[in-house]
Amino acid sequence: MEMLSGKEKELIRGSWESLGKNKVPHGVIMFSRLFELDPALLSLFHYSTNCGSTQDCLSSPVFLEHVTKVMLVIDAAVSHLDDLHTLQDFLLNLGRKHQAVGVSTQSFAVVGESLLYMLQCSLGPAYTAPLRQAWLNMYSIVVAAMSQGWAKNGEDNKAD
Repeated sequence: MEMLSGKEKELIRGSWESLGKNKVPHGVIMFSRLFELDPALLSLFHYSTNCGSTQDCLSSPVFLEHVTKVMLVIDAAVSHLDDLHTLQDFLLNLGRKHQAVGVSTQSFAVVGESLLYMLQCSLGPAYTAPLRQAWLNMYSIVVAAMSQGWAKNGEDNKAD
């Protein structure tokens, strides 16, 4: 796993301090943007018959639970910036789960764009180029681990 610089960790922690206290509204911004960028992703949330539109999805308690889980993963990554490798098994498993439900690895990039959009909207002028790069670097580390799990799960399924 790659390492983040001390400055990057400081930027990420400082920006997440306020956002992490109010996860769901920020997660809703992120997922609204995600569905705006790739409306086809709505179909992945078939656990709720009410996910025909972005608004239906965002008002579904089951979907909001998913939003909370995603935000908790971000929270865990921020909490473990000094030892992201300790999340390796968790992230590999998360990648496997995403592969199993039909999420493509290309969607990880769209989620990253949505995360950056949420940060920009939520932080306003505090959202700077170095801050963006720090988050992008952290997200790249997380996605690299998830992608390994995704690929491994795909190989395991082909072997069956």
